[in-house]
Amino acid sequence: MLSILSFVGFTVLVAVISYFATRNTNESTSDGYFLGGRSLTAGVIAGSLLLTNLSTEQIVGLNGSAYESGLSVMVWETLAAIAMIATAIFLLPRYLKGGLTTVPGFLAKRFDTTTKTLTSGLFLSGYVVVLLPVILYSGALAISGMFNVSELLNVTQTQSIWICVWGIGIIGSIYAVIGGLKAVAVSDSINAIGLLIGGIMIPVFGLIMIGNGDMLDGLSVLVMENPDKFKSMGGPTDPVPFYTIFTGMMLVQLFYWGTNQQIIQRALGAKNLAEGQKGLLLASFIKILGPIIVVLPGLIAFHMFSGGLEKADDAYPMLVNKVLPPSLLGFFAAVLFGAILSSFNSVLNSSVTLFGIDIYKQHLNKEADEKTVVKYGKLFGVVLAIASMFIAPMIANAGSLFAYLQEINGIYSIPILTIIVVGYLTKRVPAIAAKIGLLSGCVLYIISQFFLQPYFINFALEKASTSGITNASELALIKANAYPHFLDIMAILFVLNIVIMLIVGKLKPRKEAFVHENTKQVDITPWQHTQKVGLLICLLVIAIYIYFS
Repeated sequence: MLSILSFVGFTVLVAVISYFATRNTNESTSDGYFLGGRSLTAGVIAGSLLLTNLSTEQIVGLNGSAYESGLSVMVWETLAAIAMIATAIFLLPRYLKGGLTTVPGFLAKRFDTTTKTLTSGLFLSGYVVVLLPVILYSGALAISGMFNVSELLNVTQTQSIWICVWGIGIIGSIYAVIGGLKAVAVSDSINAIGLLIGGIMIPVFGLIMIGNGDMLDGLSVLVMENPDKFKSMGGPTDPVPFYTIFTGMMLVQLFYWGTNQQIIQRALGAKNLAEGQKGLLLASFIKILGPIIVVLPGLIAFHMFSGGLEKADDAYPMLVNKVLPPSLLGFFAAVLFGAILSSFNSVLNSSVTLFGIDIYKQHLNKEADEKTVVKYGKLFGVVLAIASMFIAPMIANAGSLFAYLQEINGIYSIPILTIIVVGYLTKRVPAIAAKIGLLSGCVLYIISQFFLQPYFINFALEKASTSGITNASELALIKANAYPHFLDIMAILFVLNIVIMLIVGKLKPRKEAFVHENTKQVDITPWQHTQKVGLLICLLVIAIYIYFS
């Protein structure tokens, strides 16, 4: 009962604070609703960025990967810091200079309206079919398991998942659809503090338990007894081989932190460029500490359970139940609930923005005033939320949620990144090249990952079986070498798409060179220490890899 009361209390507290912090924001205008009135400061931006990114599919999934493969999976966290620095230095100044509300909005100016609409459609398709349902389902699994909802309400496990999905979806929709970006960002910032505290508690209590009361002794025992788990460079059979850092991994990170509407919308709401850059750099520094929350617990679980768990994704929940005192369970569940809500309502708010600005205003009602655009954006958000709540419980058999999410996202991430990069770095590549780049990127990736990859892997495994190879490690190596890693495929398609677009641009260039105009929506004077701080953070990331190599 105490844990439930503390859970409800902390959740209500966040809602009340968010309400009072946003009640004076004018939500009837596009900037007010979609970008928080372009008033977000560095701390709010950093907190919202971090918590939008951090949710149950990552906390549970990455710790499960760490349980299996060790420290090498930290690349998902550490390399994100470098991607955020690149965004702060290269992309954000251009976004704010153009007064963008959505990333596809730039594509309308640089190419044409059709390119913008196609890109918004790709974003929305990915959000509706994959991202929102995965967030809801993984969150429902965590909350249902933590409070044992099926037993508490005397329902089946499936029914408890449906109840939790709809509970998370309804509360998240209230934040995102009614409150707009500022409500999302403020609640994110509060929950970020709680999640950092709660997330750090798990490895701290785990190390204390391993060290019989001494955390440092626990860390020493963990490292000494599991040296193979503390290698930063992944091998060929690991989820992220080290060499992929220099192929597709950096591209994935640049897309996610620099062009993904769900994420970059926080920085687009900055009151000025300096605040946006400081927010991104602060988030990038904290991101380096991310493995403490999303990797180290998986290593501790491997030691505590002697690598004997049937499912790697059970590592984090079982560790929480083992090391966390009952008095703190409600608080931790509340901040985890906040992380789930954050990811859900952030994606939903971005979807509302994309629909309202890029589809409704552009194609359905060109004469609509800002109040009408916000109104119909909200209605679309309600429909989208309801649809995702129905879809979420149906993905129970999708396999590893984290892996499923990363691979499916590749369909649209690289094509979109390609046309944005080419759009900013060239002046005469035409709109037809962008359309070809989007189409070729999506189609070639689908052919590669869902047709060619299964064929080559099955062929290699059948050949190994015929040769009498049954050793699990040998089979894993054969499977890994049978077809290029999906991150390598992304890098190949990125280069190929750029070449295609440049060739089209050479054969059929724009009549007039593109000029990136300054809309003067906000002050775009950069923070004077951006490059120095960015360099220091990059050196810190390199030092971490060298130390654990």
